[in-house]
Amino acid sequence: MSKFEEIIDRKGSSSVKWDLTKTVFGKEDVLPMWVADMDFLPPQNVLEALETRLKHGIFGYTFVGDQTATSIKDWLQKRHGWQIETSWLQYSPGVVPAISTIIQALTIPGDKVLVQSPVYTPFFNLVEDNGREIVNAQLDYHDGSYSIDYQAFEESLQTGVKLFLLCNPHNPSGRVWKKEELTKMAELCHKYDVVIVSDEIHSDLVYKSHSHIPLASLHETYRDRTITCIAPSKTFNLAGLQASAMITSNPDIREKIASVHKKQGFFTLNTFGIIGMEAAYRHGEQWLEEILEYLQENVKVTAAFIEEHLPELKLVNPEGTYLLWIDCTKLNLSDEELKSRLLDQGKLALEPGTKYGPGGEGFVRMNIACPRGTLKDGLERLKVALGS
Repeated sequence: MSKFEEIIDRKGSSSVKWDLTKTVFGKEDVLPMWVADMDFLPPQNVLEALETRLKHGIFGYTFVGDQTATSIKDWLQKRHGWQIETSWLQYSPGVVPAISTIIQALTIPGDKVLVQSPVYTPFFNLVEDNGREIVNAQLDYHDGSYSIDYQAFEESLQTGVKLFLLCNPHNPSGRVWKKEELTKMAELCHKYDVVIVSDEIHSDLVYKSHSHIPLASLHETYRDRTITCIAPSKTFNLAGLQASAMITSNPDIREKIASVHKKQGFFTLNTFGIIGMEAAYRHGEQWLEEILEYLQENVKVTAAFIEEHLPELKLVNPEGTYLLWIDCTKLNLSDEELKSRLLDQGKLALEPGTKYGPGGEGFVRMNIACPRGTLKDGLERLKVALGS
């Protein structure tokens, strides 16, 4: 039996996914397949590194050392062919706090920030909460796949956009943007002098026949106007350790980010975040290869189930991530009806598509980073809720 088949009871562990279902959905008797973390143990080497540090017993002030920075540098070179300098690294408790810091560092209230909906919910929240203006170049959706509307993209940039938030691989659709797509977007941002924030938190979770390309690796011109955000949280299921990195070769940008960090009083990561991040990037590759195989099989199981039992639904085939974007528009249900049927009839908690902005109506997002037994339970519940 695969080690990923073990069902681990996460209730009572202060799990957002498992312990906040009543708070978020108003119900406790639902299967949560929404928030983006895994129901799997992280790599054993990471657990052992954390245990060793725990046994030391003293948790005074710590810093992110050269060995941690080198582990990130080596990982990016090996997995993505991207050579960085350790001096380009800055740290944050997570990618979401990192993006907020970048917005504060590189824009002023009232400035315009470009997004591409449907997209990760905090992209909208962070822009608005920081008093900036959202400009949306909505992605094209056709025949179960997403593409970039370059005309809308350029017209948006022409409105005076200062910052572009890119999601690659894309959440929620699972698209892994190709070299020519990234190059075209980067060229346009260069033309209109727009800084790019590339959220690449899912960059390691890419399936066979697809490759993740860090946008900043394409050319030094694009690199110098790009801040790349990464973390081991999605890759190795370490979100609770709260550790991420920002990467930019531009010293002026780094200085502005450092200035905001100083104002925030932020100067380092927590001890276990540092230990976990380094151990994951140094020793987690074999585990990652194994989990990718397991997740890809979960995708196949889901696709086959939907095709057989829920033919009116359309699965957007993911090229990366463990998040499935499901098109329910042919059911002709309102988003409120869709949510109600999932919760009341199926006892299933999924992310509503409306959370991801214009273009998300009639969709739901399903997290399949779980044991296959849990997945099959969730699919049966989906059938009860939305089957004819």
